[in-house]
Amino acid sequence: MTAKTIYVDNNATTAVAPEVFEAMTPFLTNLYGNPSSIHYFGGQVAKYVEDARNQLASLLGADPREIIFTSCGTESDNAAIFSALHLCPKKNKIVISRVEHPAVLNVGKELERRGYRVVEVPVDSKGRLDMESLQSAVDDETAIVSVMWANNETGNIYPVSEIARIAHSHGAIFHTDAVQAVGKVPISMNLSEIDMLSLSGHKLHAPKGVGALYVRRGVRFRPFIAGGHQERSRRGGTENVAGIVALGKASELALENMNIETDYVSSLRDKLEKSILESIPKVRINGDPEHRLPNTTNISFEFIEGESILMLLDQFGICASSGSACTTGSLEPSHVLRAMGLPYTAAHGAIRFSFSRFNTMDEVDFILEKIPGIISTLRNISPYWKN
Repeated sequence: MTAKTIYVDNNATTAVAPEVFEAMTPFLTNLYGNPSSIHYFGGQVAKYVEDARNQLASLLGADPREIIFTSCGTESDNAAIFSALHLCPKKNKIVISRVEHPAVLNVGKELERRGYRVVEVPVDSKGRLDMESLQSAVDDETAIVSVMWANNETGNIYPVSEIARIAHSHGAIFHTDAVQAVGKVPISMNLSEIDMLSLSGHKLHAPKGVGALYVRRGVRFRPFIAGGHQERSRRGGTENVAGIVALGKASELALENMNIETDYVSSLRDKLEKSILESIPKVRINGDPEHRLPNTTNISFEFIEGESILMLLDQFGICASSGSACTTGSLEPSHVLRAMGLPYTAAHGAIRFSFSRFNTMDEVDFILEKIPGIISTLRNISPYWKN
């Protein structure tokens, strides 16, 4: 294995930015007090929690009072959905998309076991949401509509503002899992009709174990975790101060670097796509090329197994993915690609490359140097490949 690691799996997790690590370190060493303590040593820490709340609110274009710190995106998704259902006891329907992250899809499965009606809205061959089906699915029995802002596998961006209006026309709450979108695309919640939004720190160069839920002012909310008075009694449990401070700093950096994300990072992705399409036959780009994240490409290399591609890439220190990190280990093709109707031979050979501002053009060149040989080697031993 090469001594250098080329990490292009940033939709799974990101490196903690040096500035973020520096910001959080004092709260793992000297400033270890409990922010709820009466004494100064602990109480002084509360100010840093509120500073982080302001930093995240600035990234989201939100009021700081609309931010609830959580442990991760999955907790935030669950908190949003179960709150809406609890506060709308006469409504027994939830509408989601067929390509949601397991953090929402599996909540849907659990709700079905409890007797709720769960409608999964289909997508087309490019992964675009069927808006007519969504419009038909949402009715006066719908408690909540939950559709992701951006897909973790294809990078597709969904029309969340339009979906929010459809939900509201029937008195339903609208929630979006924005874990992949926050920090990569501009967001202005003060101009939005979105009721609740989930995010996770480790997707934008903060550490794992911290996330947040945005709840628009005026939207009723039932705590998912009952306990103490923390987070204005909306999420019990002693605050993860180091993680919260890290998320605040990461949010500040994401706002400062938004142009880098949209210009530089997208140029890395585009170069990789263009060169692969030119140099390797029987390749397809999966997703909507006009509405997607700047950092993500999902590429199918037909007639070979994606897991085999990843193993050979790994020998050169190249870290990519065959889909969601939360479903790694499954032998089944991605549920996202299956929902798009991809042929079996293409869905099984799909690889996701997801970049960050810490990647370089030299790294892209190295991937492009190695991948044609990898694909050729695997196709030469594939019983399905014919030159």
